[in-house]
Amino acid sequence: MESTIAQVKKQPLLSGVLILFLVAMIFANLGGNMYGPLMPLYLRDLKASVPQIGLFFTLSQIIPLLLQILGGWLSDSIGRLRAIAIGSVFGIFVFFPLILAQTWQWLLLGEALGAITRSLVGPSFDAFIAEHSTEQNRAKVFGVTQAIFMIVSVIGPPLGGWLAGAYGFKGMLLVAAFFYILATLIRVGMAREAAKGGNSQPKKLSFASLKQNLSSMFGMVFAGGLITWILITDGVRDTSFALSMNLMPIYLQDIGQMSMIQIGWMNSVFGLCMMLMTIPGGWLADKTSERLVISIGMVFVGLSLFMLIGTPSGLIWMYFAGWALAGLGVGMLTPAYQSLISKSVPAELRGTAFGLFSTSLGIISLPAPWIGAQLWAGVSPRFPFMVTGIVVLLSIIPIMLKFHLPAKAEVLENS
Repeated sequence: MESTIAQVKKQPLLSGVLILFLVAMIFANLGGNMYGPLMPLYLRDLKASVPQIGLFFTLSQIIPLLLQILGGWLSDSIGRLRAIAIGSVFGIFVFFPLILAQTWQWLLLGEALGAITRSLVGPSFDAFIAEHSTEQNRAKVFGVTQAIFMIVSVIGPPLGGWLAGAYGFKGMLLVAAFFYILATLIRVGMAREAAKGGNSQPKKLSFASLKQNLSSMFGMVFAGGLITWILITDGVRDTSFALSMNLMPIYLQDIGQMSMIQIGWMNSVFGLCMMLMTIPGGWLADKTSERLVISIGMVFVGLSLFMLIGTPSGLIWMYFAGWALAGLGVGMLTPAYQSLISKSVPAELRGTAFGLFSTSLGIISLPAPWIGAQLWAGVSPRFPFMVTGIVVLLSIIPIMLKFHLPAKAEVLENS
């Protein structure tokens, strides 16, 4: 037993395959982070009003709800790398409606194609990382990989803001498409090599297999244990975020009096702070408990939102400081959440589990962007963010009381 532990400790934290996997993820998400934070401003540039922007983000959540669980099941069945490669090919076509858009409604087609990509890549990403770690260093590996991955949040937003300001949104999207195509080539190559090496043994796709996976997952969801409470807590919290976060760029432009380039740099500061905190957050979760680290992260995020809504217009450095605090909070809680979920389900169900979590949270928060836009117009622009901050801080109570990892986690890990 001691020799096995010593052997694990001698192994590098990140394998060569995992490093190449992260390189591809960086190229793919660099493009996404160039235009993603600016999407509300692109919608406004295409003559969408604030209520229409809220409606857009509500409608854009519908298709992912239909695909996330299916994508997770495909990941469990055909292999992580193969699922990611297929999703990436669909991702290339996302850029056609984005670049050719004449009205804001065109962007819904891009979101529909993007939903196919995210449904295959998203669940596979966390499951692949979990499979390249051990029970003892799971949160640390998630922390390190997230820190590397968050390079895209540091570089992408300011690069996208600069390109959009200098060459327009369509010029920026062409550059983003180039990065994504490069990532797709790497991912397809990795999937082909995995298939040649016999590392991927796809299962036969069948309705019976899907039914079995879903039955196992729903059994855990309704058992009243950790999985149940993660879904409940995250559902409420995700709904509160959906009320306000899609309107953040417009809030910063209208209330904060910030330019597009400044908004890009502010998102970069968020990404940098998140990147700096993921490794300490993962290490602390391994040393103490996931629920403690998640709770501390929630405190940071809640306080950051109240800091943002309390900052006077034009005091730009305060907006940067508030968003930096949010980045520290998200960076702390993210690897702990990923570790907790991956430890709570059997290895062969991880893709389905991450897909189910995304779907369940999306169903609960589906109307939230539209509701948030109505609160913006009917109450005040600050009100949706205030609701989000209150819910985030209140969520700490069930997290501390209910986020206990079951004793059978080690059995699940080795199953």
